[in-house]
Amino acid sequence: MISFILSIIALILGYVFYGKVVEKIFGMDDGRATPATSMADGVDFVPVKTGNAFLIQFLNIAGLGPIFGAVAGAYWGPSAFLWIVLGSIFAGATHDYFAGMLSVRHSGETVGEIVGHYLGTSAKNVMRLFSVVLLILVGVVFVNGPADLLQNMTGIPKMGWVAIIIAYYLLATVLPIDKLITKVYPIFGASLLIMAVGIILGIFFKGYTIPEIQFTNLHPSGKGIFPYLFITIACGAISGFHATQSPIMARCISKESQGRKVFYGAMITEGVIALIWAAAAMAFFGTTKALSEAGAPAVVVNTISVSLLGGFGGILALLGVVACPITSGDTAFRSARLAIADALKFKQAKVSSRFVIAIPLFVIGVALCFIDFAIIWRYFAWANQTLAMVMLWAAASYLVQNKRFHYICSVPAAFMTAVTTTYIIVAPEGLKLSEGIGYPVGIITAVAAFVFFMYKAAKAKQTLINEKVENI
Repeated sequence: MISFILSIIALILGYVFYGKVVEKIFGMDDGRATPATSMADGVDFVPVKTGNAFLIQFLNIAGLGPIFGAVAGAYWGPSAFLWIVLGSIFAGATHDYFAGMLSVRHSGETVGEIVGHYLGTSAKNVMRLFSVVLLILVGVVFVNGPADLLQNMTGIPKMGWVAIIIAYYLLATVLPIDKLITKVYPIFGASLLIMAVGIILGIFFKGYTIPEIQFTNLHPSGKGIFPYLFITIACGAISGFHATQSPIMARCISKESQGRKVFYGAMITEGVIALIWAAAAMAFFGTTKALSEAGAPAVVVNTISVSLLGGFGGILALLGVVACPITSGDTAFRSARLAIADALKFKQAKVSSRFVIAIPLFVIGVALCFIDFAIIWRYFAWANQTLAMVMLWAAASYLVQNKRFHYICSVPAAFMTAVTTTYIIVAPEGLKLSEGIGYPVGIITAVAAFVFFMYKAAKAKQTLINEKVENI
């Protein structure tokens, strides 16, 4: 219990203090015009109040990630608390802040374009394709999951629900952001927060014991903490998907000082949600073995919610496992539309222009709905963290180019390089090589990437010095 409370306090203090450090190092400037004011178009560039922008960003990045990911991460025991806290403060929230604020600085551009500015044209072209594929996968995942659950609850065939969800997604993708998303999202965002508060109060008042942090791997199958925990708990610690979502609100904030509340704050809040669900899963089932035998994360969430909160809990669980993924899937397709429009320099003010991009996206999305969900999810997990790694390297490059303290981004970027490289080498959906090969290769790759980055940083610094001397 003490570890859990200290972890919550650490996340709050991380926002209050480290969030300000990140904001200062970035160079926040309220004197700059933001895209919401300088490029207002009534469709994607629309000023949104800070509170609503926070709730929309929170729901955009959250979905079921901080719930299902945290429940699955709880298999490793309370060591998951450390990753959620440290990952959220020093990696995830920093990543989200830079993804959002660099988009603000570059006219609301999407992640592929931002990466291109700081890592070069080749990286831009790769990330354009990579991010769109990732977004389509997210959209498909968040069609299939809710459709399965709704079929079980109502008896209506899955494909009927798929059609309904796809129709909603299409509207959310093409309508102006203030016509649908800004109306619905704050309600569901608040519901997700209320659900989490109710769960943790139920754990406290019904006498469950939250285990203390211990540096022991408690996974029932013995699966290693590294790299699997760092891939499993993504949205509750760091997630590349967030880099695709932040430009949506980057086009809606009216001044740069909103960025810490909207981008850094939403990620810290997501960390709190993940911490609550990881703690609830461990406390409710008692042992990681019992938790692993309880069923899929959706079953675990429903069991905990109904047991602790009764009928009200069942309603909240319904909102959580159905509404939340839907409200991440719709913005996934919307972000894909924006990314393609940015790459093609295709203006989106006209509704017909939005449909030109949206229709092919949904044709692909519907086709992917017939592929095994488990296969899509496994590759999404690795792709998600790889995107986070690339975004952090791009942010570190921005800091170097602006002669700022780059270590707040380059160190977590190197760590995520080790995680993603090791995972793809040892994971069942990767090369399936031994950990004896994966661990050293992953670490060597991360060190090599960091050394190469430092070399490029030193070279860039020397170029700036030479240019200054020439101008004297």
